[in-house]
Amino acid sequence: MVKQDNHYVYILHCKDGSYYTGYTNNLEHRLHMHEIGKGAKYTRGRGPFQLVYKQLFTSKRKAMQMEYKIKQLSRKEKQDLVISYKERHDQIEDTI
Repeated sequence: MVKQDNHYVYILHCKDGSYYTGYTNNLEHRLHMHEIGKGAKYTRGRGPFQLVYKQLFTSKRKAMQMEYKIKQLSRKEKQDLVISYKERHDQIEDTI
């Protein structure tokens, strides 16, 4: 059995304007499952999606703790998190 050391927390922006926060150890596969309607029940019928946040962890425990924290945030707090994530990554791309 192959051990997965990559654990992701991610946020999708749905076509209805809502956010979905999830956990996975295979981000590419999980996004595909959302797109074909076999992801979380919440996301069915809400696609297409835009991946607006992702964070990598080396332990499932830490990733799941972060997922829980994000799910406790208000919509405004999630928007702020997404904006700061985008700004950080835009700055990194500008320096490359």
